Amino acid sequence: MYNLKPMFTALMLTLAIATSTSFNANAIDNNKNKLPDIGISGYSVLSTDKELQIGQAMMRQLRGSQPLIQDPVLIEYINHLGNTLVKNAQGVNYAFEFFLINNNELNAFAFFGGHVGIHSGLVTTADTESELASVIAHEISHVTQRHLARRLESQSQTQSLTMAAMLSSVLLTLVNPTVGMAALSASMAATQQASINYTRGNEKEADRVGIALLASSNFDPQGAASFFSKMSAKYRYASKPPAMLLTHPMPQSRITDARQRALNYPARPLPPSLGFELTKARLKSRYQGDAKSNISYFKLQLEKKRYAIKAAAQYGLALSYFENKQTVQALNILEALKKTDGNNLFYIDALTDVYIANNQADSAIKMLERLNLFMPNNQVVSLNYANALLSVKNYDLATQILQDFLLVNPGNFIAYDILTTLYRTQGKTGLMHMSKAEVFALLGAYSKAVDELQTSYTFLEEQPLMQKRVKARVLQFQEQESRLKRL
Repeated sequence: MYNLKPMFTALMLTLAIATSTSFNANAIDNNKNKLPDIGISGYSVLSTDKELQIGQAMMRQLRGSQPLIQDPVLIEYINHLGNTLVKNAQGVNYAFEFFLINNNELNAFAFFGGHVGIHSGLVTTADTESELASVIAHEISHVTQRHLARRLESQSQTQSLTMAAMLSSVLLTLVNPTVGMAALSASMAATQQASINYTRGNEKEADRVGIALLASSNFDPQGAASFFSKMSAKYRYASKPPAMLLTHPMPQSRITDARQRALNYPARPLPPSLGFELTKARLKSRYQGDAKSNISYFKLQLEKKRYAIKAAAQYGLALSYFENKQTVQALNILEALKKTDGNNLFYIDALTDVYIANNQADSAIKMLERLNLFMPNNQVVSLNYANALLSVKNYDLATQILQDFLLVNPGNFIAYDILTTLYRTQGKTGLMHMSKAEVFALLGAYSKAVDELQTSYTFLEEQPLMQKRVKARVLQFQEQESRLKRL
């Protein structure tokens, strides 16, 4: 949508150390289930407030430089799953944000301020929700144990001449391990062994805390060993291992350790999760492969009964039909699914798209109007409702829905993007530039955001109150940019 170069300098590259660090565990104690707590230091280098600021800045950079999945249904699911774990975690100092990157590589990472990214390929590779949850629990544990700040603290004591180059490479490893690890190995030089020794301790601690968190959140504690043993076996002889095995190597000793740790908790065999299976089907049908191949894939699943939950395979087939512009077939499946689960947001979102494509936007509006009464400001309902209203040119109500939503959910990228389209369609140029400024700010492009506000100012000559708001927002963006440079 917006082709922006990352605005951050070497300072931000230095601060953005990924927690997807080395998963080596060669030196394991005889009693593996009594790993000592390393502690939660790191405050001498980075305060919690500064960590939050850096995390928010990094998130803006990722929006502008990586293919984040801006899909309200998937955002809703991954944050629900993540926060199910967070509410049972210790040492949580701020709200977490979970997001998906459209990348078939198997990878996950966390960084400052409680931001956790998961590549779509990792989700579709996991066989159960507990396997996916085990990866997220591990990354949450990196954050709550302040491993990023502690690495900074450890490295600040060495003052290596190659540190800046190394940290820049680690940031690249965050989302592109194949390239990043090559750059990392070239820049680490004499500090390499010290860095590895330090991160081994972090990884052991994240394993211990993560498996405990998995169990306390009512997931299968064997999820971690199950997922990583499958990954390790599948790619044992591959010439090009997946991203996660580059940043999280899986020696057998580590998998055995995880399996033994899980035995400390009650076994919890769980039935398949509908939300997880629908998420996998949505990722497969909308973000992987082509529509015709996906139709064949889901048809075969249904014919051979190769599915965990039939409704999820039907949902995947419906979305694949929609992507192939076979909207009648999609509609028939989705309406049947909705009859069995009327408030399922996966079905609601897909039906909205199909209704609009079939020139049945009134049906979508009727469905969403009811849901909006008892799920006010839910992102799936509000954003679909506004989009449906926009399609029938009910601009005033669409604007009201979005403005109400943004009061409760400030900084929602999708909402501002729809609002920008809405104002442009209406010819409200001043408001369009104001909304577009918010989009640029969410991408970390503050200078472009200020340019948009200054442009909007000239179109608001007859609205002095709006001009005052524009002036105030310009000052806020300039202060945010200044604060970023002072980090």
